[in-house]
Amino acid sequence: MADIVNEFNDYRSRMNDRILEDNNKIIKRIFNLDTNAYMAGALDVRTKELLGLVASAVLRCDDCVKYHLESCHKEGLRGEEVMEALGIATLVGGTIVVPHLRRAYEFWDALEARERK
Repeated sequence: MADIVNEFNDYRSRMNDRILEDNNKIIKRIFNLDTNAYMAGALDVRTKELLGLVASAVLRCDDCVKYHLESCHKEGLRGEEVMEALGIATLVGGTIVVPHLRRAYEFWDALEARERK
């Protein structure tokens, strides 16, 4: 099985570099806003990442789901916590979220498998 985590991160990094090299002030500000929004504040980073994960699943953005899954994993969230949040996303988003839920589980499993190596 291909390493879907590395493939995603390599592509994301390469394309973010490409986007940012254009020096578009609006895009740079959006990237900065996104980075700052997920820093600890009244809500801790773990909570914010779960919120981002749920919103991403409801909006059906697979790249966003992967990003937040990896961030949740790095923050030490347990699989049970993440899957419960994904359950809420599926409830709110409806059955159209199920294909994204499948890919989310696959990506989480890949994150967990990398940790065991």
